[in-house]
Amino acid sequence: MTEYFTVRRIDNSRLVRFAPPAELKEFWKKVGVGAAIAACLLFYTWQHFECIQVRYNIEQLDAQRGRAAELNEQLHIEVATLRSPMRVDAIARNQLGLTVSVPGQVAPTQGTGNAMLADARMLEQVPRP
Repeated sequence: MTEYFTVRRIDNSRLVRFAPPAELKEFWKKVGVGAAIAACLLFYTWQHFECIQVRYNIEQLDAQRGRAAELNEQLHIEVATLRSPMRVDAIARNQLGLTVSVPGQVAPTQGTGNAMLADARMLEQVPRP
């Protein structure tokens, strides 16, 4: 009589070996420490990139302020040029045909009343077509 030995494969994939409570506690400690370190690193990098963004904004605002100061200077020069008495005199003589008054041509009045000033102000405010 011949004997046959067969090897039976046992499927142990469904078996779960529970870790002892001490190992499980140690595992959760490590996970907590790792999460805390990751949170600190993320917070640091967020602050770092925010700082870089603020520096870029400051640089842009400085450039904008420089352009505004330059424009302000140009406008002050333009206002000074437009208010120049020589320019006003040239426009009065050439474009409007005005001349210097002859002595005796201008007669002073007996003082100005408030009603006349009010009328003059009203004439200045009337919109012209």
